[in-house]
Amino acid sequence: GDVAAGASVFSANCAACHMGGRNVIVANKTLSKSDLAKYLKGFDDDAVAAVAYQVTNGKNAMPGFNGRLSPLQIEDVAAYVVDQAEKGW
Repeated sequence: GDVAAGASVFSANCAACHMGGRNVIVANKTLSKSDLAKYLKGFDDDAVAAVAYQVTNGKNAMPGFNGRLSPLQIEDVAAYVVDQAEKGW
């Protein structure tokens, strides 16, 4: 995915709930690397695919973005989230 394009997608679609890697709905489920590894199935094997799956399908309070974002946008935003998580937001 394209991290720069993903930053744009994140800003427009995700930042309302996840600004700075936080989670305003469920505070303990942030976008930190440790929380992503804890809560997303397969994160340790393929981090971008695990985040893309979550963005596509949603889970619990998080809506799925399948149909609202293109597969390319989802891939880009997943790459951005993983990149930021690696950097500690």
